[in-house]
Amino acid sequence: MTSSVPAVDTRSAASALQAVLLDMDGTLVDTEGFWWEVETAVFAELGHQLLEEWREVVVGGPMTRSASFLIKATGAKIALAELTALLNTRFSQMIGQGVPLMPGARRLLAELAAHGVPTALVSASHREIIDRVLHSLGPEHFTLTVAGDELARTKPHPDPYLLAAARLGADPARCAVVEDTMTGVTAAEAAGCRVVAVPSVAPIPAVAGRTVVGSLEEVDLSFLRGLITV
Repeated sequence: MTSSVPAVDTRSAASALQAVLLDMDGTLVDTEGFWWEVETAVFAELGHQLLEEWREVVVGGPMTRSASFLIKATGAKIALAELTALLNTRFSQMIGQGVPLMPGARRLLAELAAHGVPTALVSASHREIIDRVLHSLGPEHFTLTVAGDELARTKPHPDPYLLAAARLGADPARCAVVEDTMTGVTAAEAAGCRVVAVPSVAPIPAVAGRTVVGSLEEVDLSFLRGLITV
């Protein structure tokens, strides 16, 4: 396995990394395409065609933000609450038989669990969706989960990651976050976490304090420990 993070002494690094916080859609499970498929189908029924360029705008964000943008962009005559409920229902039906995991996701989750690393699933998706996806991911792999509809503010605000760190008793600066969108990366960095970006739909630039990789197959526990330098 290759990485841009230099090897570190595992004895000191083991105590430095206090928790791993992971996004869900597009990071652990290959569902970003499912969301776009549902959104496209629903708006087609409303008589509107979604532009491919809008996909990068709505990816990774809370449902209310994505739905609001699409209503405004298309001029569709539907209330935000009605559209949000409809999209969640359609998506829930689509994933009823399980969802595909991203390459490297199952191995990474198993490794974190085997080493007793506190791990949280932090998603902008609603609780109903998270609970369904957990059947594919394995709920035993997570110490806790945070859903987008359980907070007053979700991504790109730092609140979900601050809450997860607090519930795990971890310092955000000693938490490694894995995200696939700029919305999620923005939230994690605002919380003070160290971020690994695995871009799914749109590119994410590598900047100081942020590591960008091609897939989760490049990420393991040693890699995540190497991110924590405080």
